Amino acid sequence: MKVEDQIVFTARHGSWKVADRLIDMEDEKIAHFIASIANTVNAKIPEYLTEVMNVAGIASLAEEMGRKDLSDAIVALKSPGTARKLGQLVFEEDKKLKKLLVDVARALLVRGVLSGKVPIDYPEEPLTEVRIVFPYNEDHVNFTAFHLSAEHGKWRAVRRLIIDDKTPMADVARLLASINESITAKLPVYAGIDVDGIDSWFGEFKKVRKSDIPAVVEKYRHFPAENYASEPFVEHARVYALRKALEKIGLSLDVPAKSLEKYLEKK
Repeated sequence: MKVEDQIVFTARHGSWKVADRLIDMEDEKIAHFIASIANTVNAKIPEYLTEVMNVAGIASLAEEMGRKDLSDAIVALKSPGTARKLGQLVFEEDKKLKKLLVDVARALLVRGVLSGKVPIDYPEEPLTEVRIVFPYNEDHVNFTAFHLSAEHGKWRAVRRLIIDDKTPMADVARLLASINESITAKLPVYAGIDVDGIDSWFGEFKKVRKSDIPAVVEKYRHFPAENYASEPFVEHARVYALRKALEKIGLSLDVPAKSLEKYLEKK
């Protein structure tokens, strides 16, 4: 039986109930829809990390660091002192497991610090309504993408977790982070964002030292997003430029699903 081209996102857990589907598979509509999903999952990830780290403490640290200007805040995010503070905010004694959680906590902190300074999310509103019938009666999170395109090739993605009393809440966060990573890879394809060009914009920076961080930030400030995407995806390109600038510095805008996966495997 041929699977219908579509993108579906459903989540049902406690008071969180959203369900939507896209079947009009035009590139622009796909890009807008998956951007909404990315905004949805990124907003929920912190709620599912409270069992393994002090999320409120990280938010408080983000508020404190957010008082600095952009360059100084990013320097502080990268500093060993911040890593030590985050180490005190994760609930783990094993050194290897603690490091994995600190990676996750630092990504939360990056998002918290930068959220009041630069766009970290896409312009679309997150999903909030139940527009289709839930595919499962159980509590769950489900992301399914099927699209065969002559121009873009095949996209087949399934990210699904049935949630019960034994499910670690960090596993839900892992799945949400994995969904975000899948969308991060695919959104430029459908939005026509020139990610290679964005890489080249920051290409002069190889091994970035602390003293180089202000130059990377300045390069980001002057990023001409309109040259790397057409309307209505200029602001999306700006988010990708921020992601690349942070990557050069050694920071992540996105919670790393792999770190959570490794933590859960070894815990």
